[in-house]
Amino acid sequence: MDMTHSASLSTMIGGQKGRAVRTLPLMAPSVGLLFLWMIVPLVMTLWFSFQNYNLVDPTNNGFAGLDNYTYLITDPALWSALVNTLVLLGSVLVITVGGGTLLAVLFNQPFFGRGIARVLVISPFFVMPTVAALMWKDLMMHPIYGVISSVLRGIGLSPIDWFADLPMGSVVLIVSWEWLPFALLILLTALQSMDHEQKEAARMDGARAVTMFFFITLPHLRRAIGVVVMMETIFLLSVFAEILVTTSGGPGDATTNLAFLVYIKALLQFDIGGASAGGVIAIILANIVAAFLVRSIARNLEV
Repeated sequence: MDMTHSASLSTMIGGQKGRAVRTLPLMAPSVGLLFLWMIVPLVMTLWFSFQNYNLVDPTNNGFAGLDNYTYLITDPALWSALVNTLVLLGSVLVITVGGGTLLAVLFNQPFFGRGIARVLVISPFFVMPTVAALMWKDLMMHPIYGVISSVLRGIGLSPIDWFADLPMGSVVLIVSWEWLPFALLILLTALQSMDHEQKEAARMDGARAVTMFFFITLPHLRRAIGVVVMMETIFLLSVFAEILVTTSGGPGDATTNLAFLVYIKALLQFDIGGASAGGVIAIILANIVAAFLVRSIARNLEV
């Protein structure tokens, strides 16, 4: 039996290797194109990060060594941008994961018009970032004509100049509005796969709704929450359109994140070398965060 089993296993492995060899020529062009699509911009960014390359002064060129990195690391704007990036990331994650979990529990309950309500609550995710930022800036948060200002005046309060008084909070609100439907969609899908018999058994044993939420619902959503955090983190590290349309990184550098700092260096100061160095730093930060999140989610999947 052991010899027969070993022979069958060897035959199966050999067949898999044979199929892999036969399909390799078919996959090679697409894999090679994808590899070039990723590696060429990365190599060019690395190359320019070690060069003196300013579009305003073409005579100032040549190998710069680590000067671009040294200038960036000693520039307070970089550390302010890193702090703003982490504040924006953490705030949006707290709002979207927390709000998405509560909304998923709510929309998982039967009520009249639930289908229409689900479509409406998910629709902001499909609005383009530029459109969403313009809508919030000119329609909702305008200090004179905005809907929020009108409501505040209606109840006897003074309107708020959101992007001057609360710039980072305003950007967090806009980005959270965009990404909350994504978290809701993932968490609601995971919630619908929960074993209802377990909930019924807990209810028959006298468990209250709050107890069931913390000891049954949240543990069930742990993997889905990990996926939401990983996916949102990858995109939130590069938030740009919302900042450009609403605050342009200001007042001062109050809302300048790492992506917007690279934009300032490249397209406003025309410093391609410094912008490339900032891009490399952004890549390193994104890979560190991604590696940490992938390991965390992998541990959750093994449980």
